[in-house]
Amino acid sequence: MLPFALNHMTAPKLGWEAFADLAAGLGCVGVEYRNDLPGPLFGGADPAEVGAAVKARGLRFLALAEVKMFNDWSDAKAAEADALMKVAVAAGAEAVSLIPRNDGVATEGGESRKVTETALREILPMLRAHGLKAMVEPLGFAVCSLRYKDVLADAIDAVGGVGTYFMVHDTFHHALAGFGPIYPDLTGIVHVSGVKDMIPLDDMRDPHRVLVDADDVLGNVAQIRALRRAGYEGPISYEPFAPQVHDLDNPRSALAASMKFIRSGVEA
Repeated sequence: MLPFALNHMTAPKLGWEAFADLAAGLGCVGVEYRNDLPGPLFGGADPAEVGAAVKARGLRFLALAEVKMFNDWSDAKAAEADALMKVAVAAGAEAVSLIPRNDGVATEGGESRKVTETALREILPMLRAHGLKAMVEPLGFAVCSLRYKDVLADAIDAVGGVGTYFMVHDTFHHALAGFGPIYPDLTGIVHVSGVKDMIPLDDMRDPHRVLVDADDVLGNVAQIRALRRAGYEGPISYEPFAPQVHDLDNPRSALAASMKFIRSGVEA
């Protein structure tokens, strides 16, 4: 059985507890919570309470997202990262998520490597002090400062971060970045979402990201199959951004159908 998980972006209108129930009911291995949804994080609940409830449902708290623009490094960004790490520890999360700046700055290869390596070098001792890992997500958009996995792999190696820093293999962003090499040993989590519209890759945006089914044009099944065959055995976490997914009256049945589709394709 594939180890499916849910990112809270899958059903952002659900409170943290109902979302955990959804994941448990689907047989997921874990959840990811986010600090960029409407309202206070965890609806204002104590992080320790959330962590205990997640664990009681047999789930792992895979990651707490996110430090935005992590590679726009500054004292303020360091304080932001430390604050998120403290919440993650209190909630029993395994990792925090790091998202690069996505505003057209530092997109050239050398600059991308420089700003990313600088931030990773500074964040590494913070993570180790808190006993956390970090999931770093390259974004496939042309305006992103960390678009390509090889740049991230080199930066992780340069700062001595192997074992603490892990890549997010996002099937949407991997496609937008032109596919390219995969790094199963460095991959900490896979994010899945599908696109049904036959539009140019450069025109795809988050609202196009739906649940994966037979109409998917991103090759989700092929991407997951390749990662699994290369040795990746970690979580496969749903992260659709499309409003029509967020508005589903019964996300459980839709997710179950999508999971069945992916499972049958990957295990065939």
